[in-house]
Amino acid sequence: MGLKRVLVCGATGFIGRNLVERLAGRADMEVHAVNFSRRPFARDGVTWHRADLRDAAAVNELVQGMDVVIQAAATTSGAGDIVGKPYIHVTDNAVMNSLLLRACFDARVGHFVFFSCSVMYQPRVDPWREEEWSAADEMHLNYFGIGWTKVYIEKMCEFFSRLGATRHTVIRHTNVYGPYDKFDLARSHIFGATVTKAMTSRNGIVSVWGTGEEARDLIHVDDLVGFVELALERQRKPYEMVHVSSGQARTVNQIVGEVIAASGRSLQIVHDEAGPSIRTSFALDNGYARAAFGWSPTVAFPDGVRRTIEWWLENNAQ
Repeated sequence: MGLKRVLVCGATGFIGRNLVERLAGRADMEVHAVNFSRRPFARDGVTWHRADLRDAAAVNELVQGMDVVIQAAATTSGAGDIVGKPYIHVTDNAVMNSLLLRACFDARVGHFVFFSCSVMYQPRVDPWREEEWSAADEMHLNYFGIGWTKVYIEKMCEFFSRLGATRHTVIRHTNVYGPYDKFDLARSHIFGATVTKAMTSRNGIVSVWGTGEEARDLIHVDDLVGFVELALERQRKPYEMVHVSSGQARTVNQIVGEVIAASGRSLQIVHDEAGPSIRTSFALDNGYARAAFGWSPTVAFPDGVRRTIEWWLENNAQ
């Protein structure tokens, strides 16, 4: 049996870069990576393909002969855009995923992995289980566009899983952090922005938008990539939708406090309640991932913070 040909879309992004780095080290895989606006990075054992995933002809050509397609390409940014320009996360994401799913069906690709998200969930104390959310549920106003776009793509995965030989894995992950994250303040999420603020502060202050009382469930990117590897090896059902999470919500103030502690700097938190923030707090239960795939998170949050800051310093990530 030959090498498994794996195509990673969005290979120059945060999750895609970590996937390529991990999978390229495996002896049983032939890794193909897709870039578009950003230049490819040097990595032994990786074949690069430049393609616009909004172009049907390019997508059709791209997936030919692939055994696995991992879809990590997306238009993403931080809370500022989610509040001020939410439409930028909708159209391109719907188009590229629709084209990829059809092309994978036509090319009889064996496995399609889609990174969804957790923005469809409303705040609550108890962690959400997969079966608890339904299309009848309300969605946070700020996430209405991207949330329903993600749900549409999830349902497209389920639809195509019923038509052909392609298995589909939908991963509803929580906030991901770690090496190769976005650390520029214009596009980063809460964790990447906090690291940059803490490591570059010149006045001893880390500014936090909002009150910092809202909470996030954070998962280290190594644990997310580890789940992908298990899904490729162990999934037997045509369609799976799985939570990949830490299972625990931490307040923004707690997250910032951990980053400051790991930075080794003497810094003070100052709240900017006029800044854009999304006041939602919840966690996702990861029991199904544990039971069905034998997966569990292995990176404790303080250790993940320390490792990310070490990487930031080594790579001058600002």
